[in-house]
Amino acid sequence: MKINLNKLESRLQELIEVHLANYLPGKKKESLVAQQLAAAMQSNLTEEDGEKLAPNVYTLVAHPDLVQKWQADKKMIEAFKQVLDTAANEAELKFAAPPTITLAPDDALASDEVHIVASHRVEAIEETQGMPSEADDDEEALADSLPANAFLIVHGTKVFPLQESVVNIGRRIENQLTIDDPRISRNHAQLRAIKGRFVIFDLDSTGGTFVNGQRTNQTVLYPGDVISLAGVPLIFGQDNPPSQLDLSNTAPMPASSTERPTAVLRDMRDTVEFEKKKKK
Repeated sequence: MKINLNKLESRLQELIEVHLANYLPGKKKESLVAQQLAAAMQSNLTEEDGEKLAPNVYTLVAHPDLVQKWQADKKMIEAFKQVLDTAANEAELKFAAPPTITLAPDDALASDEVHIVASHRVEAIEETQGMPSEADDDEEALADSLPANAFLIVHGTKVFPLQESVVNIGRRIENQLTIDDPRISRNHAQLRAIKGRFVIFDLDSTGGTFVNGQRTNQTVLYPGDVISLAGVPLIFGQDNPPSQLDLSNTAPMPASSTERPTAVLRDMRDTVEFEKKKKK
């Protein structure tokens, strides 16, 4: 199931030039954002009852100063939605639900970097029924409830597929997801698959675990949710991960931003691969 990607990208660029140019940083900003947005929409298309469905959850990752500027002007979000609605309508795409836009700050990004993550919001489960009993708390029960095609995006650029029922996150190399950042505790947080959804638990970390800006001890995650582990941003997604990001390696993330892979707005193709750390 495909759409004319070149035509969509061209139309998105026209719309972005009209509605969003004043909000975007850097040279050739409209065309590069249009490339990301068109690719995100294309790679996350689904079909239902013969209709092509575009993703309806969009997360914009940028430097905190840029995110703060966007947050101060509510017209930016409305303009972005207008671009999405117009482009989707002209491409004969539908949204299963009205698009939602989330802004995610990442202080490791340059001032002219913008990343776009698209996904589909799935039906919510009853959060009050999300906690299992001790009888349900075995590996087989959790495996049966493993959400399909779920992933985390770390630092806005690196995709970590969630393929296990329990995923520990922290600085320790023994964690399934090791993030080498001094702000993060050795055992910081845990993701658990419970009744078809991922739930994040804070493991009594020093810097805390936040979801969409709110500190939490445990929270059910939905596509597009922005997680902050003591200031280190992660984005939870489900369905198809964005194709422009590095999917090949899930090695620990180094602390230095210069060593991270980045999809720089100036040139989205520049990426750096990591060597996977192994326990000796």
